[in-house]
Amino acid sequence: MSAVVVTAVFTPVEGRLEAVLDALRPAIEAVQTEPGCELYAIHQHPNGDIVMIEKWSTVEQLDAHGEGPAVAALNTALAGLLEGPAVVTRLVPIPVGDPIRGTL
Repeated sequence: MSAVVVTAVFTPVEGRLEAVLDALRPAIEAVQTEPGCELYAIHQHPNGDIVMIEKWSTVEQLDAHGEGPAVAALNTALAGLLEGPAVVTRLVPIPVGDPIRGTL
């Protein structure tokens, strides 16, 4: 089975970007130690959204992560800080070219 790549987009309430980042930081550190976590990193979109890029070894490990304590704590910490729920998307790889550079 191939790895699973996920994006999660968080849209902060206006003026609450730093509070969202403060909520994300401890969750990121906790999740990066979870079994199967190969990548868990945030980036800022030019529109102000925060984009999480994740890579998990298996679907089962990703599912366990979604039900785990780090995500529960993050959801609590983000209460009232986002315009709406995070938009989470599981991506299907389309490998092209070099096997190292053509996939995450």
